[in-house]
Amino acid sequence: MSALTLSSSSAATLRADAVVVGVAKNGSSGKAGRAAKAAVVLAPGAEAVDKAYGGKLAATLETLGASGGEGEVTKLPAPASGVKAPLVVAVGLGEVAGGQEPYDAEVLRRAAGAAARALAGSKKAAFALPVEDAEAVAAIAEGALLGAYSFTAYRGKDNGGKDGGKQDGKSSKDASAPLAEIALVGAKPRDKAHKAAVDRALVVAEEVHRARDLINTPANGLDPKTFASEARSAAKNFGLTFEVLDEKALAKGGYGGILGVGNGSAQPPRLVRIGWSHPKAKKSLALVGKGITYDSGGISLKPAGHNETMKCDMSGAAAVFAAVVAAARLGLRANVTGWLALAENMPSGSATRPGDVLTMYNGKTVEVLNTDAEGRLVLADALTRASEEEPDAIVDVATLTGAMVLALGNRTFGIMANDDEFRTALHEAAEEAGEDAWPMPLPGHLRKSFDSPVADIANIGERMGGGLLAGLFLKEFVPEGTPWAHLDIAGPAFNESGPFGYTPKGGTGSAVRTLVRLVERTVEGD
Repeated sequence: MSALTLSSSSAATLRADAVVVGVAKNGSSGKAGRAAKAAVVLAPGAEAVDKAYGGKLAATLETLGASGGEGEVTKLPAPASGVKAPLVVAVGLGEVAGGQEPYDAEVLRRAAGAAARALAGSKKAAFALPVEDAEAVAAIAEGALLGAYSFTAYRGKDNGGKDGGKQDGKSSKDASAPLAEIALVGAKPRDKAHKAAVDRALVVAEEVHRARDLINTPANGLDPKTFASEARSAAKNFGLTFEVLDEKALAKGGYGGILGVGNGSAQPPRLVRIGWSHPKAKKSLALVGKGITYDSGGISLKPAGHNETMKCDMSGAAAVFAAVVAAARLGLRANVTGWLALAENMPSGSATRPGDVLTMYNGKTVEVLNTDAEGRLVLADALTRASEEEPDAIVDVATLTGAMVLALGNRTFGIMANDDEFRTALHEAAEEAGEDAWPMPLPGHLRKSFDSPVADIANIGERMGGGLLAGLFLKEFVPEGTPWAHLDIAGPAFNESGPFGYTPKGGTGSAVRTLVRLVERTVEGD
């Protein structure tokens, strides 16, 4: 994790490998700065650096092809005098009309992330982006920290792994290593609001990194038992309660869904409860995460080309785990429990077959028509168990359906709920956290397609509207009157394309920030 400091010094006088400044598209001929008629204008914070260029930094950037578009990164040598850093990095903030400020928090977050990624391997960078208030400080800090991420646990020494980046006993720049130190220019070290904003950003970013690391770990390094051990260690470190049900306890308790999914694997399933309790808490939240550490599809085997990234099918459990730890580290005044439904879905002689009937934890029977619709089975048992503690609300998080990706794309998760106000609150929490989400319906007429001739319900229904059908299935396992929401993060949980903003390739930690913000809103009475 990168070190982060607040600095009231001028960006030009800080000793660093680079200085990051903001540049925007000029959307009008209004008062958008000194070069109002130029296509590119400098954002507040760049004044000292611009002075070293004789007031021509914007013109120079434009000559180099910079447009100020969001996330665009342009590097140029610092002038011979006036700036102590040897490199200036200009990052695009998008269009600004008439000098309108402050900049949107998510714009700052993404810009800081893009700059941090561009400076991978550097020791220190000074971020001189627009700081209007504590919200801007939080956004820049969070974005830079999230952008400064890399997963090198499985790389050899010569490829950036442990002890990498050294040759003949001397340090050398390792382009795979994240930016080591971030200095926030304009963030005041003695300002309580600024300090609090940075402290929160550090915790949230570290917990997103925790989730990313778990997601990126291959299945031969993270099975249900190993995941449970990770949760046990965190519980011990941060004062959380911890409980785990192994395969024997699951069988004794009648957790037919979790056992049915895990039966085909040599790695037995687990159900983990990890909890944070605050002595002054007035509200309680239960978070439930799908934790399929590898999903082959089971007997309903996935086709070639769909297995390679299935280590990420535990992203929901990773998000829940990280969010509960974040709530504890932030000392949030709420009782938060995380339920991690962990299993590996594999084909074998002991695997659940299409047509088998499972008896779930709540006694309901489910005809399994497709063993690749396994996430809803483990979640159903965990939802029922979480409901027994009578929390004020329940949220489950899962990489549940490809149908949700078809509906919303790769960067947006869907929100379904049995309570419209709760669904709206979650959507607002996601927006405030900077995560793309969209409210989705739970049409009652689709429920009939789950009817089974031999069991209470089948695990799949009609083909169209698959993401909504999955939500309807889960709703069957939530008690009437308990506010519940389902986040289908199948799209944004794992980024198979190139990195962008503060989002890396691979595991993203999707939903962690939304869940943390939801807990905060709960404490605030929202």
